[in-house]
Amino acid sequence: MDHHNRHVYYCPLRWGDQDALGHVNNGRFVDYLQDARVDFLFRTAKELGADDLETGLLVARHEVQYRTPLYFRPEPVRIELWISEIRAASFTVDYEILDADPDRRTYVEARTKLVPFDFAANRLRRISPVEREALSKLVGA
Repeated sequence: MDHHNRHVYYCPLRWGDQDALGHVNNGRFVDYLQDARVDFLFRTAKELGADDLETGLLVARHEVQYRTPLYFRPEPVRIELWISEIRAASFTVDYEILDADPDRRTYVEARTKLVPFDFAANRLRRISPVEREALSKLVGA
């Protein structure tokens, strides 16, 4: 699989993220995914002028598959994300939380469906051409 088209985010682990066994608590992974997604959207939006992508989004669905326990450690964990689908009024982000060592040990695979939202008008909106162009740079990675 070609990993070049992916956005990479290094997510630090916090002491309070672990359970009694020293594993990162499953509920914290959704926060990690959000941190990676916000990092991607802010950077991409700024570069391409698609500023509404930063804030004007609602999460419609999360799917999270836990593969291997992640033990607390001082090193950050690597999150790779890419766009798996762009529709008229939604797009889907896929993620892997992993270590980029030779065997690419994967802790979590996940997917988030996002819908653009116009908060001023209080309604869903379509994806603009500028946003579509920005998102398409990470499609099918």
